[in-house]
Amino acid sequence: MALQVFTAVTGAAWESALVGALDRADHGVTVVRRCVDVGDLLAAAATGTGQAALLSADLRRLDGDAVARLAAAGVAVVGLVEPGDERAAGRMQAWGVRRVLPADAGPEEIARALREAVAGGPPSGHDVADPRAALPGSPPVESVGERTDGAGTVVAVWGPTGAPGRTTVAVGLADEAARLGVEALLVDADVYGGVVAQVLGLLDESPGLAAAARRAAAGTLDETALRQLAWEIRPGLGVLTGLARADRWPELRPSAVVQVLEEARRLAALTVVDCGFSLEEDEELSFDTAAPRRNGATLAVLEAADVVLCVGGADPVALQRCIRALGDLRDVLPGVEPLVVVNQVRRGPVPGDPQREIGEALQRFAGREVDCFLPADRRAADAALASGRTLAEVAPTSPLREGLRALAAQLAGVPAGASRRTRWSLGRTAG
Repeated sequence: MALQVFTAVTGAAWESALVGALDRADHGVTVVRRCVDVGDLLAAAATGTGQAALLSADLRRLDGDAVARLAAAGVAVVGLVEPGDERAAGRMQAWGVRRVLPADAGPEEIARALREAVAGGPPSGHDVADPRAALPGSPPVESVGERTDGAGTVVAVWGPTGAPGRTTVAVGLADEAARLGVEALLVDADVYGGVVAQVLGLLDESPGLAAAARRAAAGTLDETALRQLAWEIRPGLGVLTGLARADRWPELRPSAVVQVLEEARRLAALTVVDCGFSLEEDEELSFDTAAPRRNGATLAVLEAADVVLCVGGADPVALQRCIRALGDLRDVLPGVEPLVVVNQVRRGPVPGDPQREIGEALQRFAGREVDCFLPADRRAADAALASGRTLAEVAPTSPLREGLRALAAQLAGVPAGASRRTRWSLGRTAG
């Protein structure tokens, strides 16, 4: 059976000749639709009538999000660029197009590339509108010290609603990792309004993550650009600030956020991402098109991360929320195995030995062991928040700080007392 192909190379002088050559010769390829723009292409892909798409790099509004949505629909992509245009070829490869050919390639070569793209494409079990469809499967949990591919580790800090301390944990882990000599990047990906910049005293009106996502969608994000967009808190610790206004969430497209994390792996040995709390996918009940997903960025981060931390509180209300959140995570992303971190552990809200009681409750109702208990230290946390500094700076002997340092050392695969020189600094320096 002939391979069903869409084309979207409108405006190119060689389009008609190429389509005619593909149709006339016995290459095993049939052009089922010549699309006029990206919108037409995505609509055609959603019908399921095509297996591959032949795209030109200069197609208007073509970006990484469009390529990801084609992959979600099960449509493999082959790119065509003007001969010698290495910049356009690099841009398409940054979008995830694995096969890019010069426009003067012969019909037989193009047909072979289309067949190889379809044969080599990963199977997709998600709908075209699902932001998780184009994501790679989650690899086994590794520490920084265990990775041998030269890429850094991404740790997603997530948890239920109710302020269990996600940001406190994320900031503390990144800071302590940097103090242990591990190059760290802190990313604020909370789509409901990030506060990492405020917690660290960075009054940044230009969200670094949103800017990085825009560059990723345009195919212009690389390690150098990401370095320039990040604040340098101290040598070895950078911050990509988040959205101060919750209504700007459409700027964080899932495919672009995943590309940002891939560049972050090259920039830092440990990337810590502060995530939003919600995993709801109710938008599917209201839209039958590829509508933007508010929680798409959160889902994308959780699936792309090497390690997911579920941060819960240590009182009965917070524990109930944590148990329900773990169930929701298991339903939405069954392949993700989180590490459970219980924060704000103290006597009072839970009778008896709080660690034993909390551990038994989570084991009984969620089937999860607690991987880390973090003690409550309200005075130290308040002092850090009031001064816009980290726990290590305002309360170096705090039990909470010591717990975060031990957890950071475990994730980084280094001794808790170790410290080695960092090798890079970022583009913007905090005052």
